[in-house]
Amino acid sequence: MQTKKQTKNHPLIAALLVVVCALALAAGCSSTETSSAETSSTVKAQPKPATLQRYAGYQSDIYADPANWVCHPGKEDICDGDLDATVIQADGTTKVEPWSANPDAPIDCFYVYPTISRDPSETSDLIASDQEEGYAALNQAARLGQECRVFAPVYRQRTLAGLVSNMGGGSASTADPKLGYNDVLDSWKQYMATDNQGRGVVLIGHSQGTFMLIELLKAEIDPNADVRDRLIAAYLAGGSVAVPAGADVGGDFANIALCRKADQNACVVSWATFRSTAPPVPGSYFGAVRDGKPGEVAACNNPAALAGGPAPLDSYFQAATGSSILSGDASDASEAGSDSTRWVDPAIGQVTTPFVQTPGLVTGECVQRDGFNYLEATINADPAGPRIDDIGGDLTPEWGLHLQDVNLVMGDILRLVAKQSGAYAAAH
Repeated sequence: MQTKKQTKNHPLIAALLVVVCALALAAGCSSTETSSAETSSTVKAQPKPATLQRYAGYQSDIYADPANWVCHPGKEDICDGDLDATVIQADGTTKVEPWSANPDAPIDCFYVYPTISRDPSETSDLIASDQEEGYAALNQAARLGQECRVFAPVYRQRTLAGLVSNMGGGSASTADPKLGYNDVLDSWKQYMATDNQGRGVVLIGHSQGTFMLIELLKAEIDPNADVRDRLIAAYLAGGSVAVPAGADVGGDFANIALCRKADQNACVVSWATFRSTAPPVPGSYFGAVRDGKPGEVAACNNPAALAGGPAPLDSYFQAATGSSILSGDASDASEAGSDSTRWVDPAIGQVTTPFVQTPGLVTGECVQRDGFNYLEATINADPAGPRIDDIGGDLTPEWGLHLQDVNLVMGDILRLVAKQSGAYAAAH
């Protein structure tokens, strides 16, 4: 560090002054010897490192190769596909909303997909399918490409077969319960070491992906101020983030609070969706914390109304009506015209895009009922109108509208990410 002119051209003298001051500190090294006021007025703050020291030099054996990412800016993939949407108003009028990625996006998004693999084993391999992992990313993360570069690692998750076996009381699992998380952690460290380069990052996950990200936040982000400084927000859908009742911070995270304003950073948005006509039943999988401490509840802050209250949800659904992230064939999204009449009376409007928007069809509000805290979705049907009156995505009563958790609020997430990105840029 240099002081003013007297040391600017004499680095040896400057160094000696620092050493002498340190040795004489107990004797009172005063501002007349080396003026801290002078130094602070002439030395600029050091820029933050592009790569945080904790990740410097990290090299993954798996994730250094873009082939092991479902979506990655370094390759062409499903996240570069057609995401145009037909906006269908309640009166049946339509217009096409074109979509394109932003090649100059200033921030990144790190996405972890839900339980989606149809591999027959308990644990999936590292080979992604456009009909499984890719289809989830297409619905839940790709659209964010208009605001951020999208990174989505393949990870060795518990498969659908493993989930069904476990829920059905099958034989004891032989799978490594940490394998999937270790993959997510490995991919995160690789991203932070080589791709982040000082950029703000949004985390987004659903279901199994959300639980992976909760663990990642606990271990890597919440306790470390330097990593939290890179966090724009975390969107954790279809899971259970624990918070003390009536509080926005505490529980799972000591430092990261729930987002309550659109310009808030380093915060979490968390929700699980049930129909207003089919609220959680005893034993429901979401809306309550798992193994939580007394007094903790599942967080719920609606992406369409962070501060609370009801709000229309800005949804993006697959145009293949009745489909969901488990539809199992990404080609459904490119053959929308085959059943577009189910979205709107063809005498009034047509659907020719992979996705649709339905303004005003669904209203959402975070509510607390019968021990559950969840996003209540109300379908605003108009049987006399030309537009569709309901949506798909239901499983059993215990699951609610789990398959539509993200599609229901995709437009709201987009707007929030844009505002949060702006706030992050202004603060950095």
